[in-house]
Amino acid sequence: MALSHEEPDRCPMQISFTPEFAARLKDELGLTDDNLHNPHGGGNTYMLERILDEDMLLTSVGWANSYYATETYSEDGVTYTDEWGVGWRNVAYETRFGTGHYTEMVVHPLADDAAIASYVPPDPQRPELYTEAARVIEEFREEYWIVGVTVTTIWETAWALRGYEQALMDLALNPDLMEQILDIPFNYHLAAAQKLVQMGVDMIWIGDDVGAQQRMLISPATWRRFFKPRMAAFISTLKRTNPAVKVAYHSDGAIEPIIPDLIEIGLDVLNPIQPRCMDPVRLKKMYGDRLCFWGSIDEQHTLPFGTPVEVRQEVMARLQTLGRGGGLIIGPTHHVQLDTPLENFWAMVHAIRDTPYASLWHG
Repeated sequence: MALSHEEPDRCPMQISFTPEFAARLKDELGLTDDNLHNPHGGGNTYMLERILDEDMLLTSVGWANSYYATETYSEDGVTYTDEWGVGWRNVAYETRFGTGHYTEMVVHPLADDAAIASYVPPDPQRPELYTEAARVIEEFREEYWIVGVTVTTIWETAWALRGYEQALMDLALNPDLMEQILDIPFNYHLAAAQKLVQMGVDMIWIGDDVGAQQRMLISPATWRRFFKPRMAAFISTLKRTNPAVKVAYHSDGAIEPIIPDLIEIGLDVLNPIQPRCMDPVRLKKMYGDRLCFWGSIDEQHTLPFGTPVEVRQEVMARLQTLGRGGGLIIGPTHHVQLDTPLENFWAMVHAIRDTPYASLWHG
């Protein structure tokens, strides 16, 4: 209903967590399931999402799954190397609630021009890639909106392969070479997304981070040259496969200059709507009749550093603006981080779950 621009009984909710916050939440709830909580898929029992009465479950296929790999190798500062050849290391960070870990890329397999011609990417047709998705669809499709995730669709995987600074320079100085590199993740993730649509997911989530805090990381003209045609082909291919499938696009940061382009190429849902980068009220006014929104609860300040009252006020503000007339899936603008107080987390959850749409405008 929400994605058809209708007002449901309450706003649909989606929340994901870093593994460290998930462990705190499991302790808070007294759960004993020891399975690794992976925000990107594999091995996720969805216990937390189901207990919280969320409305969407995510199942991911693609390079983004490398973020939380479990294999451990140790040589020259490389914690593990993923199947794409990208080398990673785990980096600790401290919060008032304990120590967390993020991963950083330290090896880029296509950093040398000579490596590009002979590079063989992983095979997206391997049946084992879709075992988890098949389980999620089989077990939960009657009760939940199932989202097939193929984020880091083009740009983020490309610069992981090439190196961030070099990839940015290539866009300007070596565009033909960059086109060749961009096609590697494009073809992989399109094959994966098509397979997920054929299996019966309700929505495909694509996208790449192309926004910084106040402006885009690359110019809108550069995005239109390299990425718009590929994203248009991606979306149209999925909708030919199943005209009913919805497509969501993710980019952190300030990306308003390309929102009309995304609408033009058939996008249904924009994620995550960081309120400190773009004004949610303006986005609703400008694009709300043609676009739905997913996210919008501030993970940069309100959730980690605000008060429970401020969290609830922000939820209500989003419901009354972005959510008016439908068109909103509400949730944080990123995985909930380890630095988030549990009282703030519960303030968000209860404000969403306990607010009937009818009460917002009809007393």
